[in-house]
Amino acid sequence: MSSQSKLTIVLYSDDSSVRSTVITALGSRISPELPEHKVMEFATAPALRLHLDSKGPVDLFILDGEAVPEGGIGLARQLKDEVFNCPPIMVITGRVEDNWLASWSMAEGVAVHPIDPFTFSAQVAELLRTKTSNSTRT
Repeated sequence: MSSQSKLTIVLYSDDSSVRSTVITALGSRISPELPEHKVMEFATAPALRLHLDSKGPVDLFILDGEAVPEGGIGLARQLKDEVFNCPPIMVITGRVEDNWLASWSMAEGVAVHPIDPFTFSAQVAELLRTKTSNSTRT
């Protein structure tokens, strides 16, 4: 991957405060060894699907499991089932007790509300490192 190309992170949550918290936690550069990134925000699952249908680039999905009317956990499972070479997915759950649902969804990462910016950005960096070392961009 070219060090000059920006990583594309797709963020889905119906709650603008969750989207803002995630964007703040990620900062402008997640890790010094990773390229800069851009975040594409989606408040609805249909809008996210339109982006995918248009073959827009995605390096990582961050999906809010508490989003309504369509939760990010079910959406993660659908993406894993339907998107060829699906990029890594991180889901955000409402409680630690819900993390088993993240496993069911086949998401590679899970975070719990409220988001801790330090651990969150480290988890995201690890998912992106794994993706960039194992495959080419989707």
